[in-house]
Amino acid sequence: MTPQPTDLDQPHDLVGIGIGPFNLSLAALADGIHGGLSTAFYEQRHAFHWHPGLLIEGATLQVPFLADLVTLADPASPWSFLSYLRARDRLYPFYVAERFHIQRAEYDAYCRWTSEQLPGLHFGHQIDAVRWNPERRLFEIDFTQLGQDGEAEALGRTHTRHIALGIGTEPHIPEPLKPLVEAPAAPVIHSADYLHHREQLLAAEHITVIGSGQSGAEIYLDLLRARPAGAEKIHWLARTEAFAPMEYSKLGLEQFTPDYTRYFHALSGQARDDLVPRQWQLHKGIDADTIAAIHDELYRRTLHGGWPDTVLTPGVTVRTAGRIATTKIELHLEHDRQNTRSRLTTNAVVLATGYRERPLDRLLAGLEPHLHRDTAGRHHIDEHYRLALDPAITGSIYVQNAERHTHGVGAPDLGLAAWRSATILNHLTGKEPYPLPRRTAFTTFGLHTQNQARPVPTPRGLVPLTEAR
Repeated sequence: MTPQPTDLDQPHDLVGIGIGPFNLSLAALADGIHGGLSTAFYEQRHAFHWHPGLLIEGATLQVPFLADLVTLADPASPWSFLSYLRARDRLYPFYVAERFHIQRAEYDAYCRWTSEQLPGLHFGHQIDAVRWNPERRLFEIDFTQLGQDGEAEALGRTHTRHIALGIGTEPHIPEPLKPLVEAPAAPVIHSADYLHHREQLLAAEHITVIGSGQSGAEIYLDLLRARPAGAEKIHWLARTEAFAPMEYSKLGLEQFTPDYTRYFHALSGQARDDLVPRQWQLHKGIDADTIAAIHDELYRRTLHGGWPDTVLTPGVTVRTAGRIATTKIELHLEHDRQNTRSRLTTNAVVLATGYRERPLDRLLAGLEPHLHRDTAGRHHIDEHYRLALDPAITGSIYVQNAERHTHGVGAPDLGLAAWRSATILNHLTGKEPYPLPRRTAFTTFGLHTQNQARPVPTPRGLVPLTEAR
């Protein structure tokens, strides 16, 4: 099949690749620009889904509902969470419920509602190649339209002045456990697929959860509640020194503001690289309510004497792993502080080991000669979220949630989604369709040098001692 041009005479202003929350935010705010932008957004999946394997009953977002797709940039947008509630005739129930942190399943439903109403979203479309057409001074994008069975139905081509990459992250599998993931007899699954395998896990005699973040905690709690008292048979292991709470103080949360993002971006590359690992508790800790719920459940199981049959051990690394027969897995463990080693036999493993940014290299292979990278091979990304490109390419490629190394740990945070989308659209249009606040935090990050210092106005009623020359 030969790609069929769809818009040779009508190029888009912006094409988005990937439709997760961040590009959905961009599409929603682009829809509200007066005079209109020509946009198209493409997604390989056939419908919007946000972490479907982790929509555990009762699990809530770790950000307030105001961190929806649009509100922090445009509170009057028809695509806000409150607009969704109004459309579903649920505003008063929500008002009475007094929920500042909504359930994860409700956020997923809100985003899906938005994706079903917004124009210009194309699901079931796989992006195959991105090129620069120097004659037309446009990006050229080839795609494959997929049927419900995943088979190719048609090829197409579109052109655009600018691109927004929102291809998201992918589950991270530690090297020692990669060989075990594919064998089905003793399940080794990533937390992203937890609900799809929950019944299989509960049928296992012994379960091990690896990972000290929010997902690991929620899965451990869900498994614990589902197992009979005295026969829990669950291990929970983590590399961190403790099952630590997430930083959630009000001044701590100011590290998820635009002010902090600007400060972080202005640091040297070495300073940024040194800082990110030390901020793990900002985004890899556990919600304090979840920690409390786990302790309450464990305590409840001691009321009639005895201790629950479960082990929680932080400070542990999985060195290697292997299968014993067909239904058991042996984990070789090392405790870093004790410098001791041990073995654990289990029947199922849940890897709550986080996510990694999907590499952009395959998608941007046709543009590789034009991309600028740092000494570690990572893309240079400017303050407007643009990849650094050769001047010969006049269009911009914006990225969403691929810039932690340049913009900090707030890159995947939903609370910065609307602000980042507005920043991109303000730059793309060369105007300011979404006026953004100059200051967003009480904390002043960094010292202002003389070159950076804000001008101090002369107090009224005072005369300068010397005249300016």
